[in-house]
Amino acid sequence: MVKAILMDFNGVVIDDEPIQMRAYAEVFKAEGIDLTEEMYYDCLGMNDDYFVRAIAAKAGAEFADEKVSAIIAAKSEAWRGEMEKGIPLFDGVEDFIRRMSQSFEIGLVSMAMRKEIDHILDLTGLAPFFSAIVSTEDVSTTKPDPECYRTGFEKIDRAHTSKAGYPVLRRSCVVIEDAPQGIAAAKGARLKALGITNTVEEDRLRDAGADAVTRSLRDWNAESFRRVFG
Repeated sequence: MVKAILMDFNGVVIDDEPIQMRAYAEVFKAEGIDLTEEMYYDCLGMNDDYFVRAIAAKAGAEFADEKVSAIIAAKSEAWRGEMEKGIPLFDGVEDFIRRMSQSFEIGLVSMAMRKEIDHILDLTGLAPFFSAIVSTEDVSTTKPDPECYRTGFEKIDRAHTSKAGYPVLRRSCVVIEDAPQGIAAAKGARLKALGITNTVEEDRLRDAGADAVTRSLRDWNAESFRRVFG
């Protein structure tokens, strides 16, 4: 029976992939690189460091560590400026988080920086509903490597055990992801995965190993999770 849900952040909770792409495109343009939509979405699921290096490589360039850090900082500043205009949460996701937290432990697993995650959770008031958060600072690699979801499972298991007195089994933990790379990471960590078509089409999520796919979290409740995932 489902006891815990681990959610991706960008593309699942917050609809900011287009904002991230525009912010990065502006910064890369100053470096003489034209970031295309195809280039951006080919690198879904990567943390910022891997992403910047991957885009540079696609353009035939190689950046020193200092340049990578400067590009990431500039992107983050531009992104934060956009967030001040309004937080683009996905329709129904705030209600979903609040409802699911009454029945399950809820966690976040993201390749975003912790300061970006905390900024959004603080502004939306959603921070108290998450028992565990994994950000890029908590892992040594990026999706599709399963390290992030292994770490997320360990954290959510500790949180649940401290409250309930018994552990969460891997078969009782469901990941919600919008990207094939995230689905692959979840399955690599031996967790069940619900794909959501916020970013890519259903067939790509299923090809990556999603156990089920949805177009919206609005229609999901505790009983539907238990019915679909056991």
